[in-house]
Amino acid sequence: MAIRVTLDRILLERRMSLTELSERVGVTLANLSILKTGKAKAIRFSTLNALCRVLDCQPGELLAYEPGGDDEAPEDEGAGD
Repeated sequence: MAIRVTLDRILLERRMSLTELSERVGVTLANLSILKTGKAKAIRFSTLNALCRVLDCQPGELLAYEPGGDDEAPEDEGAGD
């Protein structure tokens, strides 16, 4: 996927466990694990907001764009229709 979640790096910098983050954000450990391992296909803005609030960071610190991979737009969104 072209968007990579850098949650592991930020957790390490903050010296915070995934379990602690889960408790403070109100998101299940399973869902945070999916985000952390890069298996998530989407993230809700409310979740992103909560992560940024608890981790005291900006969305751009949690997400990184890497060209290549799955750069194609989904068919239902159309590209220039």
